[in-house]
Amino acid sequence: MHLKTNFLFLLFSIFLFAGTSAANPVSIESLARMPAINSVSMSSDGKQIVAIVASPGSDYQETALATWDVDKIDELPVITPSGDQMKFIGANALKAGKLLVRARQEWTGQLAGCGEGQVSGSTATFVFKTYLTDPKHSDFSEAFARGAHRLGISDEMKRCLEISGSAGLVNTLPLEPSKVLIQQVNGMDLNADYFLYDLVSGESELLLKAGDRETPGLFDARDGKLLTRNRIEAKGSDEYEQRILILNDATGEFEVHDKLTTLLTKRYSVSVAGRDDQTGKYYVLTDQFSNYVQAWMYDPKARKFDAEPLVAHPKFSIAGLVLGNQKSNFNRLLGFTVAGPTYETTYVDPVMRSIHEGLKLAYEGQVVRITDYNDDLSRILFTTSSNSHPAAYHLLTDRKQVKLLGSQRSWINSEDIGEQKWVTYKARDGLEIPAILDLPAGWSKEKGPVPAIVHPHGGPWARDATGWDGSGWVPFLTSRGYAVLRPQYRGSSGLGRELWLAGDGQWGLAMQDDLDDGAKWLAEQGIADSGRVAVFGYSYGGFAAIAATVRPDGPFKCAIAGAPVADLARLNTSWSGNRLQRLLQAETVTGMNPMDHTEKANIPIMLYVGDRDVRTPSWHAKNFYNDVKDRVPAKLELIDDMPHQLPWYYRHHQQTLQLIENYLQNDCGMGKA
Repeated sequence: MHLKTNFLFLLFSIFLFAGTSAANPVSIESLARMPAINSVSMSSDGKQIVAIVASPGSDYQETALATWDVDKIDELPVITPSGDQMKFIGANALKAGKLLVRARQEWTGQLAGCGEGQVSGSTATFVFKTYLTDPKHSDFSEAFARGAHRLGISDEMKRCLEISGSAGLVNTLPLEPSKVLIQQVNGMDLNADYFLYDLVSGESELLLKAGDRETPGLFDARDGKLLTRNRIEAKGSDEYEQRILILNDATGEFEVHDKLTTLLTKRYSVSVAGRDDQTGKYYVLTDQFSNYVQAWMYDPKARKFDAEPLVAHPKFSIAGLVLGNQKSNFNRLLGFTVAGPTYETTYVDPVMRSIHEGLKLAYEGQVVRITDYNDDLSRILFTTSSNSHPAAYHLLTDRKQVKLLGSQRSWINSEDIGEQKWVTYKARDGLEIPAILDLPAGWSKEKGPVPAIVHPHGGPWARDATGWDGSGWVPFLTSRGYAVLRPQYRGSSGLGRELWLAGDGQWGLAMQDDLDDGAKWLAEQGIADSGRVAVFGYSYGGFAAIAATVRPDGPFKCAIAGAPVADLARLNTSWSGNRLQRLLQAETVTGMNPMDHTEKANIPIMLYVGDRDVRTPSWHAKNFYNDVKDRVPAKLELIDDMPHQLPWYYRHHQQTLQLIENYLQNDCGMGKA
């Protein structure tokens, strides 16, 4: 892991394509490879850029840490490959000449109450570690660990903390020269403690000890002072209030504010995003007054919201506010982000708006995101991407010269990727269902219907966004001639309370109707051949594929279930050891349990799951497979060393993409009329 290399090597190969109008299938290798560059950030002083890159000589199968000296940006970066066991998965450029690096490795043993999988009995998982290093990668020390080592905890508890994640960065405190705000899991009670940590000396100062029902809210980004707290209080036997307490500057006490207090079971979103320096009012993101999250100003002295929202959108939520993080613009409102089809930022600051608009003109048709900048804006790190262009990372210097650091997958030919649209269709009960439709390159209605995949997302409290699909599944399928519909079915979050709450208790029922109705819509639009529509999903999407297998008279020719949930009865007893979380979610995670209806299986299914998946353990897939294999054609694949969530290894992508391709072509017969 401490091996340092700094040699000439062609990091970002660019493949030139012969001029042809015909789209070609994106190869499995192209999507299985590690991204050439990922997890890119620039230090607040603009001196260093750090990234995770494909390791030299690994044929894009391993990762490495790379650091650029921005003063010498045309020189090759310092590169350190991952070790034999610990693999780099993320990095951040901090300050005071320090870099933060995240890594993980496989671990097998009894979890004994540690992290995900503790109740389900899983024994194979991953250990995560965070390291601090310098721009030359001369040394790697465990980050923020000194305080934890003083606790005198057992070796077993130390391993438990490594598995569940014992320390993390909370706030970079951009005006502090060497201090950051961190959290550490206390080895005695497994609650989080919050510290000011000096990156130079390694010394830490305890700021706050959190508890089961009280957590910190907003920290002052200047010095780490706590400004708000979040508290859960019982209100009757089966109800709780979610309260936000605000620091009274005059008394030094935290006070409950009724306007910011909601019932936990109502699931309102109330988040304090910052405080305005001039008025002392707080920026609050909430959906208390609308179907969508809006940004409001809240006056803690008058204890009321302004008469009108600060920022609102008629069709989508406000995902966040952009506040300045340099001395010249510190804490000033620069812009806001709308959670539309693609999360896009609008800048209200005239200088930032001018820069952003200029970059958007230069990269027409792609989403431009400014990620980091220095104080005088002479160095700006930004990304560009679209549904046909994987993310590329650029450095703008002196507001006039752009340096391409690299593209995640420069070898992808954008002409092989088809059109993408944000669409809506009506469910059978009249509810409008948003969806993302991806079409094969060059397809038009005049060419006739094509085979299609209905592809529900995981979660289910999640959502998809337009743009490049990081899993690779969508471009993989569309480049092979499939249309792909990703319904944002009821129960999806981030697209309004109405859609979200409509999924309560509807697993396998109305949530599943939305998928069936999406398949019907594809046929009605002349996009899909109604006899050649399959369902493919992962995690909750895997549950949906399993549910489709046992529901009668469905529209699907076959199903592919990745890392699925199959047994809701066992899920409700194993997915959370926290009583409040069970209260919040258990009533929503109900509906049709596929394991109670396996005798109704009526379409072929392939199931696959990683043997290190502790979120949806393999027994879900195994039990369902065993119950249906004598009723319908069924396959089960267990993937070595694969966890539930990204990033996966090269071999995981390679194996699973090959399984999907073979199954659709040979077992499902999607190519046959």
